[in-house]
Amino acid sequence: MMPEQAISITVLLPVRNGAKTIVSAVRSILDQTFDDFELVVLDDGSTDNTVTLIQGLKDSRVRLISDGRQLGLAERLNQGLDLARGRYLARMDADDLSFPERLRRQFEFLEQHGDIDLLGCRVAIFRNDGSIVGFHPFRQTHEAICARPWRGFPLPHPTWMGRVAWFRKHRYRIPEVRRAEDQELLLRSCTESRFACLDETLLAYRQGHYSVRSTLVARRALLQVQLQTFAKRQQWTNALLAAVSSGVKIAVDVLAALPGMDRGLAFRRVEDPVPPNVVAKIEALLANASRP
Repeated sequence: MMPEQAISITVLLPVRNGAKTIVSAVRSILDQTFDDFELVVLDDGSTDNTVTLIQGLKDSRVRLISDGRQLGLAERLNQGLDLARGRYLARMDADDLSFPERLRRQFEFLEQHGDIDLLGCRVAIFRNDGSIVGFHPFRQTHEAICARPWRGFPLPHPTWMGRVAWFRKHRYRIPEVRRAEDQELLLRSCTESRFACLDETLLAYRQGHYSVRSTLVARRALLQVQLQTFAKRQQWTNALLAAVSSGVKIAVDVLAALPGMDRGLAFRRVEDPVPPNVVAKIEALLANASRP
């Protein structure tokens, strides 16, 4: 039985061993200018003090789900879908920062645009040391977001908000598409959905330590799903382009693993420089995260 819907937004935040960043991520949600929400923290068997840190925040809007087991990201997100009490569902990661107006702006847009199923926003990228990298690639309309499905969908998952009913209809694939579960969902649902992205920077994405192994795992998993999907749809050109695009990306990924090349190849995911007002907002969020 699904829970009774009593609030506007459920924010799902999955985490495993996120003690270093979880408090800043949670505080960025609790400090939103929009207050009609619940934050469901889905702990996936953390072995550090993540759970203790969440319990220490003592905010009635936070629901901590923790059973000590490691089920995987897709299983936890589907669990969160079943527990959600909101009309809308928003995604959030344990190491990112939502700007204070994020939930309000996305909620207002979706209320005014009933044809949109899934909404994102612009994303600024920062490093662990607080330095600013740039913007994540941005596309505003459904047509632009879905223009090159063989290359992926430029709709970053930590920015997602959509109706709970849409998420429950599509759910996350089990067995999990490891490290590519969100792109798989977009690929699977794009032909019967409408996506959009706000031309406002409302989230700061933390670019952590680069792992070529994790990146290659994601590339392989996504390519396998793409080839299966395009073959099923008889989109043979897309299948060929997916294979070529994946090969190029893997070559760049390997180069980025060489000493000193990670920062030099930041262009892989960055488009425009970040303006001073957005930099100031990120710095304020980081400063707020360090408060007692």
